Amino acid sequence: MKRLQAYQYELMPNGEQRCNMRRFAGSCRFVFNKALALQKENHEAGNKFIAYVAMAKLLTGWRNGVDTPWLKDAPCHPLQHALKDLEKAYKNFFAKRTDFPRFKRKGSGDSFRYPDPKQIKLDQVNSRLFLPKLGWLRYRNSRDVLGELRNVTVSQSGGKWFVSIQTQREMADPVHPSSSSVGIDVGIARFATLSDGSFIEPLNTFRKHQQRLARVQRVMSRKQKFSNNWKKAKAEVQKIHTRITNVRRDFLHKATTTISQNHAIVCVEDLQVRNMSKSAAGSSDSPGRNVRAKSGLNKSILDQGWFEFRRQLEYKQAWLGGEVLAVPPRNTSRTCPACGYVSAENRQTQARFACVECGYENNADLVGAINILERGHRLLACGELAQSGRSVKQEPTEVSQLAFS
Repeated sequence: MKRLQAYQYELMPNGEQRCNMRRFAGSCRFVFNKALALQKENHEAGNKFIAYVAMAKLLTGWRNGVDTPWLKDAPCHPLQHALKDLEKAYKNFFAKRTDFPRFKRKGSGDSFRYPDPKQIKLDQVNSRLFLPKLGWLRYRNSRDVLGELRNVTVSQSGGKWFVSIQTQREMADPVHPSSSSVGIDVGIARFATLSDGSFIEPLNTFRKHQQRLARVQRVMSRKQKFSNNWKKAKAEVQKIHTRITNVRRDFLHKATTTISQNHAIVCVEDLQVRNMSKSAAGSSDSPGRNVRAKSGLNKSILDQGWFEFRRQLEYKQAWLGGEVLAVPPRNTSRTCPACGYVSAENRQTQARFACVECGYENNADLVGAINILERGHRLLACGELAQSGRSVKQEPTEVSQLAFS
């Protein structure tokens, strides 16, 4: 099998290289925004979508034009890749995977990519990397880069510059060291409950730093915008956000590594986190209800990192020879694993499950994990989720025959 893997390191550029990286990131951002504005104007005029090849020809004119001659100072391939990023964003929007592409702003996700490996030189012995129009850059060499180099991405985060080196290497088809399977129910009171009875406590990184972050943001709001003191306060806000992100990522990596090493098959719920964390504010014509409570719930949901948890599980299981199965989440915590009875009355509280039909009692999250594992087994055996379970008392919006119970 071919294994794609990225290695990220912190760069140690000199002053000139740091200045050039900011300029290159700004040039890529300008090209992305200019192309997006052109696509919008083209759509409003009733014309067809401008594909990448036609847009790349326009980029040549921008680089040679009198209005933006500074685009020539930036390497050509990262600018072209910015157009590819825009085309990919449109494809994801058309496939209903993401929202409509938005304009990029300075300081938010500044990055650029070198897609041609022939232009890149990696000297791991001396901990340095050669990139076009940047020269040799030193980096903090924390581990060896394995495989054939494919591309390099330079990005800025929290006032520091990082390089991500993607490689590809051939490996023998892996055989997972374990033969067990497990179902996982994610939540807020418990980050993850496994069907074997174990669970992982939530970290709640944002909640731990929320008061400090709010205090620093208030200090920043009192400063004159773009003054030196405002920039210092903004750097402090970015530092806290970086801390939150790093702690959450470290927690998720440790949790997913442990789970993937101990279980060959992992069954999870196919949660639509974006829909679950939508605002309940509504509009002026139809205002929402319990807006403040829903806002707090949305913060807690996004603080867990469920999407990143599943993403890490998927690629780590693929590397080890395991598998991740996503099953529909409907009624997983309302279905009795003993008799199959489905009812909202089975879960009258958040933590306790008590079947009103047979009297089975257990933790509600553990019941959900057991049902998720059972649906994963049916998915493996039949290729689809068979109909099972019986329900007498249903919610008004539910149908009598549950296709995913």
